[in-house]
Amino acid sequence: MIRVLLAEDMHMVRGALVALLSMEPDITVVAEVDDGDQVVPTALEHKPDIAVLDVDLPGTDGLSAACTLHQLLPSCGTLMLTSLGKPGTLKRALSVRVSGFLLKDAPPEQLAGAIRKVAAGERVVDPELVLSAWDHVQSPLTAREMEVLQLAARGASVGEIARALFLSAGTVRNYLTTIVGKLNARNRVDAIRIAQESGWLD
Repeated sequence: MIRVLLAEDMHMVRGALVALLSMEPDITVVAEVDDGDQVVPTALEHKPDIAVLDVDLPGTDGLSAACTLHQLLPSCGTLMLTSLGKPGTLKRALSVRVSGFLLKDAPPEQLAGAIRKVAAGERVVDPELVLSAWDHVQSPLTAREMEVLQLAARGASVGEIARALFLSAGTVRNYLTTIVGKLNARNRVDAIRIAQESGWLD
């Protein structure tokens, strides 16, 4: 029997996943949580074979929880679920050595199949995500421009960005103008959106 820990903050989705997996003769959900902070302590208590984690959990995000879980409970495989198929998210997932990565809108039988494969020691990645990452265009921004955009995306003002990066406010404005131009964006907000959708921002 494959023992599963399920972490999903949307109650209806989590309930549907538990119901779906309970119909599988070789899979049992031994614990379910709705917060990323609960993943590791719950896993250490229940010792699941597989942790099925939503990427975007409140508290500790799913990928950070998977990374810690890999260190503290290496026997537990990690299968990530996401509604956001960003290439950058996939690359980060692979960098923390998760066992699998599926889109939430994948067919239900795909989840059970992925759990079995991960339990058998295989790695599973949604084919659509692989193609998305393959087609992923590298950011045209320099490292410094990315730093400026990262801070802007977190809501920092021009003055705050200038202080954080030891630049003048005028230099920061110049960077932001260059970023908007390079990304063919309408404005700073549009530039942030483009960068996020392209997987260039965490």
